[in-house]
Amino acid sequence: MARRAAALALLALAFAGAAAAANAPTAPVYDGQGRLVETPLAPAAGSPRLTENDAEGRFLRHPKVARWLDRYPPKPTVDADYEAAASSWKVRVWSGPAGEIAEGRVDDLTGQVREAWTGPQVAWKMARGGGGAFGGETINDPWVWGALCVVFALGLGDLRRPLSLRNLDLLVLLSFSVSLWFFNRGEVLWSAPLAYPPLVYVLARMAWIGWRGRTRPARPVWPVWVLAAAAVFLVGFRVGLNLEAPRSVIDVGYAGVIGAHRIVDGQAPYGHMPVQETRPACGPADAEGEIRERIQENGRCESSNPRGDTYGPIAYLAYVPGYLAFGWSGKWDRLPAAHATSLLFDALALAGLVLVGRRFGGHRLAATLAFAWAAYPFTQYASNSNTNDAITPALLIWGFWLLTKPGARGAFVALAGWTKFAALLLAPLWLGYPSGLRSPGKRRFAAGFALATAAAFSILLLEPEPLHALRVFYDRTVGFQLDRGSPFSIWDWGQYHARGLPDLHVVQQVLEGLLLAAALLLAVRPRRRTPLRLAALTAALLAGFQLVLTHWFYLYLPWFFPFVAFALFAPGEEEEHGLRVASP
Repeated sequence: MARRAAALALLALAFAGAAAAANAPTAPVYDGQGRLVETPLAPAAGSPRLTENDAEGRFLRHPKVARWLDRYPPKPTVDADYEAAASSWKVRVWSGPAGEIAEGRVDDLTGQVREAWTGPQVAWKMARGGGGAFGGETINDPWVWGALCVVFALGLGDLRRPLSLRNLDLLVLLSFSVSLWFFNRGEVLWSAPLAYPPLVYVLARMAWIGWRGRTRPARPVWPVWVLAAAAVFLVGFRVGLNLEAPRSVIDVGYAGVIGAHRIVDGQAPYGHMPVQETRPACGPADAEGEIRERIQENGRCESSNPRGDTYGPIAYLAYVPGYLAFGWSGKWDRLPAAHATSLLFDALALAGLVLVGRRFGGHRLAATLAFAWAAYPFTQYASNSNTNDAITPALLIWGFWLLTKPGARGAFVALAGWTKFAALLLAPLWLGYPSGLRSPGKRRFAAGFALATAAAFSILLLEPEPLHALRVFYDRTVGFQLDRGSPFSIWDWGQYHARGLPDLHVVQQVLEGLLLAAALLLAVRPRRRTPLRLAALTAALLAGFQLVLTHWFYLYLPWFFPFVAFALFAPGEEEEHGLRVASP
């Protein structure tokens, strides 16, 4: 009897368990106050609850995905793969020649769409938004960013004349923040076009000042000591922000450290970046289940960065001091060498502006330019991202300080150009200072340019076949950049033509031709070139380059910003005409 009773009890318990499982919820159950009261019954390990068709259907019905697919031909190709480790389905959608047009994840337990990426967000993770992707969370905090904008505007604005042109100039420089806000939300089809009105304004305003000059100096608002004290405080704040985000080094800064390691190790960076394919794995998988650390040809376990060798040689030589001081573990970790290099060139840019200001406008201009660099939020954005985008302006600033020395002027243009190729556009303009091609010192300018170029490319001699290394350099840099696609400008939106976006490649090519023609024309006109005009035309060319660039980003704004600030706040030409510009 006891055995029969126990058997009946076990049978009853089994039936009860089966009934409970049949009635178990398939989604979390909450009470009236939103508190969790019951959780779903987890399926057996490795057994998905949803079918492949169900996962695909849920993803395709997601509003964001449905809106994007609505402009493509019907019946796209859909594929869903179940990933047991994440208990989710990875769904991918293709449409004919357009390729992959949507990608995302569907939670197998709840049936909810976890991720939904469409258009440019499929191939470009940086198009998916997230305030901390560049520069870290702190600098992207609206309160911190807004505070920097307010300080910049109050420190440099004309508070007595709110509707002055000076205040409009400052407002336009800050208006890139609107585009950045959309970018951080992952709405690149809004962020990209919103960057063009301020770029066009900067180009037009600087071209006007550079061609016609400016007679009225900006009216001072604050005492010199206030601007100087504010600049010192902001410098400390900037350093703190940079060090506060230890893992904010983006791929550009990481590439600089890798390149410095290769140079010190006796190799040119080009063709020797750590790759992921074809190399044996040597590290753990990341959050997406991908192993990025591989054993490279040098036998080291290194994090991959296969396209990191797309910059000029100075972009890697500049990181050698930081690498020698802090080394590199081979991993994409805190990278103190990148932080050190970013802070070094940020400081060099600021120190150079102080010297430029003292030379061409006295203590007031020195304090104004230093404050402008320290307060402008996009220079801090570049610093916090630990990129190489402060190197070019820093070199140009020091070349501008040595304006009356043609050899040094030519050398610094070359060094800046072999960091970021945009600065090469300035060579005709700077060659013709102060009176076009009739200017004395043209040969010294050319000699300085050639000598700096030879020094920059001497790293190719580290390779056993320097001529082959030169070809590799071209393919990895200029060749790659010419064929590069990007959704972060309006010029490459032809790939989304089915979405109703225009193909503007022809317009881009016309504008590129006009920019090149303007750069060459500036070798002979205008004949009279003051430091004020030279700074304005420098800013105009760099803004024009960014205007036609396929892969544009906010980190490039510091390239022209110092020269915009000089053109706006330096003494007017009437005052400058009587100013003795002595050699430094």
